[in-house]
Amino acid sequence: MSLWIKICANTSLGDAMLAVEAGADAVGFVFAPSPRRVTAAEVALITPRLPATVEKIGVFVDAALEEIAATVQACCLTGVQLHFHAAPELPARLHERLGPELRILRVVHFDPVHFDAESAEEHAAGIVEEARNPHVDAILVDSRTAVAAGGTGVAFDWEIASKTLFQRGETPLQDEKICKFIAAGGLNPANVAEAIALLRPWGVDVASGVEAAPGRKDPAKVREFVAKARAAGREG
Repeated sequence: MSLWIKICANTSLGDAMLAVEAGADAVGFVFAPSPRRVTAAEVALITPRLPATVEKIGVFVDAALEEIAATVQACCLTGVQLHFHAAPELPARLHERLGPELRILRVVHFDPVHFDAESAEEHAAGIVEEARNPHVDAILVDSRTAVAAGGTGVAFDWEIASKTLFQRGETPLQDEKICKFIAAGGLNPANVAEAIALLRPWGVDVASGVEAAPGRKDPAKVREFVAKARAAGREG
């Protein structure tokens, strides 16, 4: 299966089209406090002009079912990213409300400072349990800082994550409902190939790592990121 690539935190049609033309599978829009925040009204003008084959993912933080559903419908989104500790039943309620075809990503954080091997193993076991939720399509593994839950430009510990979470490909989990793991946090054109080689994720997600400034994409970085990720995915 080809590596899934998402270019997140788009704030304009031009940046979203840049991601599409570079070969990304999905574009993301942040509906939460951030330098990259967009409104539903803004995104509703962008998504109809994007190819139907490209996924349009809304990123939500501490949002209720009604807010998420209204935004998905207004913006014609094809997926949601729950970038917070959402109630376990929320994915099922979203599918019931919006249809089973809606892609649902759950975000989990690997603390880049405070994890050691033992605590990471315990945390990974909890993530595997979350991954068994039949209404969760993929787990996005991100980093966080004291002031930001995403878009930090900081990588989690890939070595620990590769041993405790991403390399569980032969566990019983994979024989049941295969949950896909997406690497995010601190990725950029210079390190994405290394991350893919080490983690062997189903997909990768980038926001700040391909920007010229917060909320504005750098065309050269976007193209280089997608090209290097694709090449690394083929090698893996």
